[in-house]
Amino acid sequence: MKKSLMRILVVDDEKSMREIMEIFLKNEGYSVASANNGEVAVEAIKKDIFDLVITDMKMPKMGGLELLKNIKEITPQTVVVIITAFGTTESAVEAMKHGAYDFIQKPFQMDDIRLVVKNALERQKLQKDVSLLKEQLKTPSLENIIGSSPAMQTLFNIVSKSAESNASVLITGESGTGKELVANAIHSLSARKDNHFVALNCAAIPEGLLESELFGYMKGAFTGAGANKQGLFELANEGTLFLDEIGEMPIALQAKLLRVLEGGPFRRVGGVSDISVDVRIISATNRNLQDLIEERIFREDLFFRLNVLSVKIPPLRERGDDIELLANHFLDKFAGDKKKFSNDVIARLKSYRWKGNVRELENIIERVVLLCDSDVIDIENLPEEVSAASKPDKIMVPSAGMDIEQLMEDTEKAYLLKALESTNGVKTDAAKLLKLTFRSFRHKLKKYGIDKKIITD
Repeated sequence: MKKSLMRILVVDDEKSMREIMEIFLKNEGYSVASANNGEVAVEAIKKDIFDLVITDMKMPKMGGLELLKNIKEITPQTVVVIITAFGTTESAVEAMKHGAYDFIQKPFQMDDIRLVVKNALERQKLQKDVSLLKEQLKTPSLENIIGSSPAMQTLFNIVSKSAESNASVLITGESGTGKELVANAIHSLSARKDNHFVALNCAAIPEGLLESELFGYMKGAFTGAGANKQGLFELANEGTLFLDEIGEMPIALQAKLLRVLEGGPFRRVGGVSDISVDVRIISATNRNLQDLIEERIFREDLFFRLNVLSVKIPPLRERGDDIELLANHFLDKFAGDKKKFSNDVIARLKSYRWKGNVRELENIIERVVLLCDSDVIDIENLPEEVSAASKPDKIMVPSAGMDIEQLMEDTEKAYLLKALESTNGVKTDAAKLLKLTFRSFRHKLKKYGIDKKIITD
């Protein structure tokens, strides 16, 4: 994906001035367009994306100050510089009050324009940086991922090697294993670490809004689009875009994502101009994308583009040696040195299956710290589902063998039906009971042919 040029719009009713400015700014390495009056400029801004507008103050039909007000309404992030031969202190103050970056009087030297443009665009970049600063400061490195088990040592090695590359990475693992933490670590160890890490959970955004969230939109593109807005691809330019729950992305949008991954440009929703960015994609899923490909709800070509490098995070139950380490880490986080675990608690934590993985462990430790009045946390302080845990009985396979896939399908189907029965056939409630997205739940119903037997939501 190519790095995009900074876009500048020159607005002046004098043709000679427009041409001089266009030639100069293009020679400086910018992408430049022009308009001969304010009304033409407004139409251009509604259809295109500009980082900076340089406008004359005195123009027929619509002057620079009125144009400034329109720009700030349509696309607030665009920087505006006003040039005039009739400058007064009052007009300068008025322009600054409405959001102008600078006010330059004619005649001027081109070196003055060069400096003002450079500073204005640097300020715009700084504003973008500030808006994401809190998230940027939270970006962890590999040392923030806790674990000393062999499985985690293998993970650390893969993460370090992934950080050395610029290729797309697909992170797989169960819910709660720390996929975003690993994605953050890959970014913070890479050459892109000084630029933005932008994250999006594809399952958390309504299907109709996901495209505008990724690619941005122009004012008036849909109801509620009151101003031009950059998408996450633009915000992540020269950095990393993390797409969590990628398996939940609508298949129509997958085609557009694939085009960008293959080096193609994109357009904001309602836009007419192409935008190219330099973004590394890291995606994650707790679902089997190969199964989704067979169900024709995930594109195989997109899978290959996303899965250039693979990182699989082991579930907590396969990291027995790390449970005590993690538990003590979370205890220190929530209680400092005010509380400690009894030996029985550590043994019980190690015997529990941790279906929610590290996230579940952290939540339980936080709850125990809040509810336990004693300095020592014991078995009775643990939630019932954990305190009753014991090591599972040895599993026996019949001597005649068994069809494990059929057994798993029968079990899954039984739980689907039971959930529907418990919720009086309301699909959305049943999906929540089974901790499934509605889309995934609906496909499972269709898979087992029970979709027509229940009440629709």
